Amino acid sequence: MKNVDDLIESAAELAEGGLSKGEIADELNVSRETASWLVERSGRTEPTTSRGKPADIHVDWSAVGRDSTRLGHVARAMADLLRKQGEGIDLTVGIEKAGVPMATMVGRELDTDLCTYAPRKHQWEEGDMEGLGGSFSRNFAAIRDRECYVIDDTVTSGTTMRETIEAIREQGGEPVACVVLVDKQGVEEIDGVPVYSLVQVIPVGSDE
Repeated sequence: MKNVDDLIESAAELAEGGLSKGEIADELNVSRETASWLVERSGRTEPTTSRGKPADIHVDWSAVGRDSTRLGHVARAMADLLRKQGEGIDLTVGIEKAGVPMATMVGRELDTDLCTYAPRKHQWEEGDMEGLGGSFSRNFAAIRDRECYVIDDTVTSGTTMRETIEAIREQGGEPVACVVLVDKQGVEEIDGVPVYSLVQVIPVGSDE
């Protein structure tokens, strides 16, 4: 399990490798605000404190991701959650980066085509994301007015999932259901699309 100092070191290494803060957020499975905080702390010499740190939960699922057999087992469980939506859905959309390997294996389980979507947060560095845009890869299947499933590894705030749903609808497609490995917020639906998860990690705070 990584502590905050480990995450700061990882964020620094990713930043030095040329990744944007949005991509770092994706790699570390944290919010954009947390990624920004980690990168800013990586250049400091004083001891790390929690002062100013956004409330967040780091999810390390690398024990699954680095082993294709384990990933296959997880994909079968994710596919099982989607089967309740019925038959005739022939497209699975994976959200880049981490959602794509899962979508590939889920699509294999459900015998669907594969589409991938790169969210606009991958371009994000500072401020809001207005003016940035995501894109579907032309190397995979097109939406073409099809019903589809949406796959990602985690839901942190729901922003990326909502963006993907909107992008699919702009292409004339219709998301039938979303599934993730871990949901950090307890999200049941986004824009009318049900969201399923294998694990929910819901922060319990104090009102004091």
